[in-house]
Formats: sequence, structure tokens, C-alpha cells
Amino acid sequence: MLRVSSVQALSGAPVVAHVVRNGFVESVHHGCAVVTDPDGSVVREVGDAGAACFPRSSNKPLQAVAMLKAGLQLNAPLLALASASHSGEAFHLDGVRQILAESDFTPDDLQNTPDLPYDVQARDAWLAAGHGPTSLTQNCSGKHAGMLGACRAAGWDPATYLDPQHPLQQSMEQTISELAGEQVSATATDGCGAPVMAISLTGLARAFGRVAAAPERTHEGRVAGAIRAHPDYLGGTRRDVTALIRAVPGAVAKDGAEAVYAVGLPDGRGFAVKIADGTQRARQVVMVALLRAAGIDAAGLDEIGTVPVLGHGEPVGAVLPIGI
Repeated sequence: MLRVSSVQALSGAPVVAHVVRNGFVESVHHGCAVVTDPDGSVVREVGDAGAACFPRSSNKPLQAVAMLKAGLQLNAPLLALASASHSGEAFHLDGVRQILAESDFTPDDLQNTPDLPYDVQARDAWLAAGHGPTSLTQNCSGKHAGMLGACRAAGWDPATYLDPQHPLQQSMEQTISELAGEQVSATATDGCGAPVMAISLTGLARAFGRVAAAPERTHEGRVAGAIRAHPDYLGGTRRDVTALIRAVPGAVAKDGAEAVYAVGLPDGRGFAVKIADGTQRARQVVMVALLRAAGIDAAGLDEIGTVPVLGHGEPVGAVLPIGI
């Protein structure tokens, strides 16, 4: 069933990026963006940020908060990995194995969709070693390992952890709703097989601001601290989300499929972007422009926010933010 509000928000979204080749605007991307204050109020809105959307993997740090509430105990690198869409590098795979082993599980217990490593170099090495798609190497395996561990800690059935009615998934829905300041409005099946829960882009920004500003010893503060200290476990050694966390002091960030991006700052401000057509190339460009418009002038943002357009293998243009 189509949700009219989300269709209208996406189809009516303003242009937020131009794809420029040799000075010629070749394509445009529409999208929505929002900035929230520490009190959760909207201070900047581009398009309709109040319509429901699926944050996809941008929900993962919020889901990790729910895992901790269920009793999951992980050190900081592994907690960042439980919040991750990892690149499938060797240290990611070793970390997932460790999360599983600490709760007496093995990779065979993972129920996420088998896939190859996300990172091109890691994927090539995996294939060269004679391997194919596995649940371990799929980018959501850290989250799934964490969910299994949370089930073990809480005494819940691990065999049915993907059921939307499972106590873990119900706890995740409640946690996301509380952090977003609004009720989850829809649930669907994510690419990895886990439930994905819809909130507004405004709710997503608000949630990230709350996580980033949370006291250190709270569940939210533990997730934020793990991501800040180990951004390579959240993304990978060649990922823009990892670079952004390192570049912006105190930032908590998470990218998601279908061109979603969320950032929280330690002062409680939240930022969220959704590119209407789901194309990833405009996502980081618009987010960096949104951060700069809010006065964030961290070293390294120019590089993160630069996506070149290539001609004959050389840069001949770029994806440029518009109206941000």
C-alpha cells in the first residue's frame, strides 16, 4: 500500500544537487534535508522532512541502543560494529566472529542475506580466495550478530529474531520511537532481512542529536562513544561516513541505503538527508553542504563533500549542492 505523504514528499522534493560535466548541467537530484536543535525542534528544512521514510541502515545506531537495553555487553569496537554497515574488511569479519562467539553463536546462526563484501578491494580478495557470498561478509552481519547476542542476554528465542513481533524487534521499535520523538509509522523488510522501521527525516535527525548529546554512561552515550572512537568499524577504511566522523569533532553519523544520511553533534543538533531517487552520489555532497550551512567548518569536509564527474578517467566536473 502506498503512503501518500511519502510519495508526495519525494515526488515534490526540490532540487538539491546538480551533476555538472564540463560546465553543463547533465542531471539533477531532488531531495529533502533537515536540521534540528538540541530541543528537537526544526531550525532548517528543505522539502518535506516531516513525511515518513525508511532510514534503512541509518537506523542501526538506534537499534544498537535497544540491544544494550536488552543486556548485550560489547567492548567499544564491537559495539561500533553492531551499529555498522561494514565494508567486509578482515578486521570487520574477525569482529563479527568475536561478537558471535561471546554469546556462543557461530556464523551459521546469522540469518541476514548472503552477499559479498561491500568494499571493492575486500570483495576482490574474498573472491580471489575462492569464496562466494556469505552472511558473514554481508555488510549488516555486525548488526545481526549483535541482535543474536541481545537475544541471548535477554533470554529471548534467537531462532526467530527477525520476526517483527519478536521481543527484540518490539524493543527496537520502542527505542526508535522514543529517540525520534514520534511513533514508528511503518515496518518493512530491509535488504538484509531484518525489519526496517519508518520515521520522518525530522525524527531521524532528532534521534541522532539525542544519541550524540547523551551522557557517557547511558546506553545512547555508549553507542555514541563507540562510534566516535572506532569509526572504521562503523564503515571502513575507505568510506565517507568514517571520514566524516573523524573530521567533525564529536560527530555520530550513519549512512543508509536509498541515499539516506544522518549526523548528530555533541551539542544535540541533528542533521538528516534523503535523496529522492535513492542515488548515493549526491548524499554526502548535500550532507556536507548542510553541515557547512550550520556553521560546521571542520578540516576534511571539502574532500568528503567532493564527488567528481569523470570524463575519459579524469575529473571534468562534479556533483554540486543546490539550495542548501
